Amino acid sequence: MKKIALKINKGIAQQSTINKNAIKNFRKKKKSFLNSNYYFEKILKGDIVALSQSITLVESSLQKHHKIAQEIIEKCLSHNKNKSLRIGITGVPGVGKSTFIESLGVKITKNKKLAVLAIDPSSENSKGSILGDKTRMYKLANDKNAFIRPSPSGGSLGGVSNKTRETIILCETFGFDIIFVETVGVGQSETAVNSMVDFFLLLILANAGDELQGIKRGIMEMADAIVITKDDGKNKKIINIAKSEYKNALHLFPIKKSKWNPKVLSCSALNKTGINEVMNTILDYEKFTKKNNFFQKKRKLQLINWMYESINFSLKRNFYNNKSIKEKIKFLENEIINMRISPFIASKILLKKYFL
Repeated sequence: MKKIALKINKGIAQQSTINKNAIKNFRKKKKSFLNSNYYFEKILKGDIVALSQSITLVESSLQKHHKIAQEIIEKCLSHNKNKSLRIGITGVPGVGKSTFIESLGVKITKNKKLAVLAIDPSSENSKGSILGDKTRMYKLANDKNAFIRPSPSGGSLGGVSNKTRETIILCETFGFDIIFVETVGVGQSETAVNSMVDFFLLLILANAGDELQGIKRGIMEMADAIVITKDDGKNKKIINIAKSEYKNALHLFPIKKSKWNPKVLSCSALNKTGINEVMNTILDYEKFTKKNNFFQKKRKLQLINWMYESINFSLKRNFYNNKSIKEKIKFLENEIINMRISPFIASKILLKKYFL
C-alpha cells in the first residue's frame, strides 16, 4: 500500500447563519411593537419605518393585524387636519407615468414633502406583483423629502388597492404635503381613484390611435387636466392636433360639479418641459375649488363613499370566509359545471344560506 504525503485535517464545523438569540429578541420586540399607540406616536414624530410598518399592517389579510390597523386609522382620522393635496395620476401602460411623476416630484420636494402611492396590478394566477416603481424613480427614491410605497392592487377594480384610502390617511398624518396616487392604468374600470383624490390627472399619448375613441370618455369626463406626454419636439405637430381635438371634446361634456374648466396640456418629462405648467394648473385648481367650497364638500363625500366601500368589502370577505358557505360552494360549483343548476339559482341558494 502506497503512503500518501497529503494529510487531511478535520475541518471546522459550519456555523449556523441563524442567530437564535437575535430571533428571540426580535420576536419579543415585534410583539411589544404590535400596539396601535406605538405606531401612531411614531408616525406623529416622523418615523418613516413606523409609517411603512403601519401600511403593511393595513394591507395585511391577517385578522390580528386588521384590528391593530383599524385602531391606528381611527387615531389618525381624529388627528388628521386634511392639509395635504391628493392627486390621482392615471394613464395607459407606456404613457410615461413613472418618468412624469419623478420629474414633477423632484420639483415638489424642493420645498414640500411628497408621498407616492404606486399601485401595481396583481397576477390573476400567482396573485403576486412586481412592485418595481422605486427602480423606475431612482432620483425620487433617494430624495429625503419623498416616500414611495408600491402596493399590489390585489385584484381590486378601479386601478387602486383595497387599502389605498387608509394609506392616504396614514401619509397625511405623517405630514406629507402632497400625495400622488399612481394607478395601474388598466382602462375604463380605472375610476375608483377619483373618489379618493382632490385632483384627477389623465396622461395620454398623442400617437396611440384614435384620440377620441368612446372607451376613454368615462375617464376623460372625470379628468381635471389632460396631459399629453412625450412632447419632445419631433412629435410637436401631432401633439398640437391632439390638444386641439381634446379641447374640442371637453367642451361637449357636461359642466363639472366643481365648475372647473379642465385643461389640456403637454409636457416632456425627459426634457423637463411643460412640468411647471402642470404644477401651476394643479395649484390653480386647488385655489379655485377651495374658494367655491367644492374642495371641502368633495372630501366629506369621500368619507361617505369610504363607508359604503368598507361595507361591500367586509360583506364579501365575511361571505367567502363563512364555514358553511365554503362547504356548500364547492358542491354548487360542480352542479353548475354539470349543467344541473344555473349560476343564478346557485347564487340565490348561497345568499339565502348566508343570511339565514
